[in-house]
Amino acid sequence: MSTHITVDPITRIEGHLRIDVEVDGGVVKKAWSSGQMFRGIERILEGRDPREAWVFTQRFCGVCTTVHAIASVRAVENALKLEIPKNAQYIRNLIIAAHAMHDHIVHFYQLSALDWVDVTSALKADPVKTAALAASISDWPGNSTQQFTQVKDRLAKFVAGGQLGIFTNGYWGHPAMKLSPEVNLLAVSHYLQALDYQRKVNQVVAILGSKTPNIQNLAVGGVANAINLDNQATLNMTKLYEVKSLLDSVHQFIEQVYFVDVCAVGAMYADWLKHGAGVTNYLSVPDLPLDGKGTQFDFPGGTIFNGDLSKVTPISSFEDPYFQKNVTESIAHSWYDGTWQKHPWEEETVPQYTPYDAEKKYSWIKSPRFDGKVMQVGPLAQVLTGFAQGHEPTKRWAVKTLEVAGKVAGAQLTPAVLHSTLGRHAARMIRCAVISELAGKHWQLLAENIGKGDTDIFNEPVFPKGEQQGFGFHEAPRGTLSHWIVIQDGKIKNYQAVVPSTWNAGPRDAEGQPGPYEASLVGNPVADPEKPLEVLRTVHSFDPCIACAIHTLDVEGKEIARVKAL
Repeated sequence: MSTHITVDPITRIEGHLRIDVEVDGGVVKKAWSSGQMFRGIERILEGRDPREAWVFTQRFCGVCTTVHAIASVRAVENALKLEIPKNAQYIRNLIIAAHAMHDHIVHFYQLSALDWVDVTSALKADPVKTAALAASISDWPGNSTQQFTQVKDRLAKFVAGGQLGIFTNGYWGHPAMKLSPEVNLLAVSHYLQALDYQRKVNQVVAILGSKTPNIQNLAVGGVANAINLDNQATLNMTKLYEVKSLLDSVHQFIEQVYFVDVCAVGAMYADWLKHGAGVTNYLSVPDLPLDGKGTQFDFPGGTIFNGDLSKVTPISSFEDPYFQKNVTESIAHSWYDGTWQKHPWEEETVPQYTPYDAEKKYSWIKSPRFDGKVMQVGPLAQVLTGFAQGHEPTKRWAVKTLEVAGKVAGAQLTPAVLHSTLGRHAARMIRCAVISELAGKHWQLLAENIGKGDTDIFNEPVFPKGEQQGFGFHEAPRGTLSHWIVIQDGKIKNYQAVVPSTWNAGPRDAEGQPGPYEASLVGNPVADPEKPLEVLRTVHSFDPCIACAIHTLDVEGKEIARVKAL
């Protein structure tokens, strides 16, 4: 007899996601992913100046602000065939890299580690043994007996006080938790240290973006960072070297802590390398452009179908017709008017809510498709497409990860294990390490270009009469993000955003094809239906941010719903 489980909400980040699963014999047989809020910013943008769009789209989400700003200005620049100065591209790239590192560190430690780490178990740990264990796998200076003793004492005070503070929510003592007390104490200590390093890398976003969240420095045509080496109020070498110092510090944390922790957790939960694959069609787009036109990149993109790494189709430029022609969205099971599947330039965003019905309409999220196929997006897609194309830093970090994790697990691991719940965590760490390296490269490119006397940051846009269509993509921390715009006589006629969590969290389409979340849950074990930790593990591995996919607003300010986050 099957058991129906509803987890609502399942997210630890913005937006409210409902997951329903049918469990039979301790295994998930079917799943439904439902976004519980409507997003209406596309409608708000109609009739506005395209140069304003990036300011509004940052408000899709309080976390993924920067990424929407980047995709938005790229969409308008694409419609106008507008090239931007090199300095502007490098500054944008540094913001992109810093935001990505911040996001990946926060996701692993603050948003998903508690799915694998039993915090209360750490109270049984021996700090001396924990320090010895840490020393055997990393040279990180923060791994001392004193540090672990302080963390254990702090945790004990939380528990003695009748609450766990920042560790309040979790399935402590769950049979699926397998880490030893010493490993749990190590992880809790790194959780706390990660708070400092995510803050440091976010400072880079604030320095270059003028503010965070909701950066202020972008413009259609470039950036607003005035460059003058002799003026303390502008971007000068003092500020640039402050950025470099912060990036170097965070890179050390990624290499000596984040990398090691992911390898260790992956090895100790090796059985989870066979769960959560789901959709093995992958989509990523190139990013960190090296020129003003978006024809050369430091991160490759492309598509892979059926998990076959021997066959990858590259996406090569901001103008690539392969990407432009093949993106569509379906609303067959979404709360919108109609049952269509359309290209973003042809879409409407007209809400039409009906009661939740798993056989009919059950989500505010649309169902994106690429050439009619369900695609998984995210760091795993980027790592696999990069690996398949021989991208040197991606391949180097991927091989290193598989070797270290395999050594700890006592098994030889191949890239095939990345098609899994834990594989998504490994891929996110690999991407974080690669983008950290490339951030250093783009800092150098910016410094050298300024050193040559080039201080250009902006090319003014010109809006011709008539209609222009444009799209801007960005490989955001959660995967492929694209904004689509139709401009009529200098005003926005239509605007659509196809975001990573829409690709992954979307419901079934008209053909009944489940989205990546839904597909990845099938076959997952569930030890305790009252505490479906395993469901959380797989969904959280995608790093869901549902606010990007959906939003709701009561114009009279009335409370619509009250929810409790897990």
